[in-house]
Parts: sequence; C-alpha cells; structure tokens
Amino acid sequence: MLKIKGKKWYLDFSFFDKKGYKDFGSKLKLNSDKSSKAFRVFFKNLNNEAKETKQAGILILKYLKEGKLNKEEEKELKIQFYYILKIMGVGVPFFMIPGSTVLVPFLLKLAKKLGVDILPKSFKKKDD
Repeated sequence: MLKIKGKKWYLDFSFFDKKGYKDFGSKLKLNSDKSSKAFRVFFKNLNNEAKETKQAGILILKYLKEGKLNKEEEKELKIQFYYILKIMGVGVPFFMIPGSTVLVPFLLKLAKKLGVDILPKSFKKKDD
C-alpha cells in the first residue's frame, strides 16, 4: 500500500505478506528505497500516459463533432495511438502470461538490443 507522509512516499510491503507472497514482500523490504523509487517512477509514467491518452480522447471527440482536425492535432493523435498500441503489446502479456514478470524485462532488453522501440516515451529514461 502506498502511503504519503509529508513529501516522502513509502510503501507498506505487509500487503504482500498478507496475500501469501512473503518471499516477494521480503525482497521488496530489503530494497525498500529502490522498490519505492521504482513504484513512484512507474506510477508517474503511467499518469503521464493517462494524461496524453485523455488528450487523444478529446481530439477524437473533436473529430467526431467537427469532422476534421488540423495537421498538428492529427499527428498528435496518431502518435498517441501508436503509444497505446505499444502499451497493449507490452502490458497485456504481462497480465496474461504466467511467468511474465521474468518475460517482460527480458523482452524489453532483447528489443533494445535489436533496436526495436517497444516502450511509450513516458517510460523511457531521459538519457536514452
């Protein structure tokens, strides 16, 4: 469970113990600072993608009402749709395939090695 005290975030990993994932919870506790940071970054990136998807939805509504978009709006909509397809390609297997917690990081590393871009821009490091 995510808790916020002041400006510092921390995660209460007892949730995993209660659900029967004691090994996973204990590993997260051992690396609590790294784990908390990873969760914060993930949710921040997810929030950015949600905002961009919402803007794309607004553009779709505009197109449905007016029947046209300017070139810049059309380009923005195409890019966001492309990112949504990327999320579906990486995210859906994560929830549907058993053992995907190992598979997805391997897939990301392999794709990077082969020069294939499979992550939306919000999930990319700034230095990449």
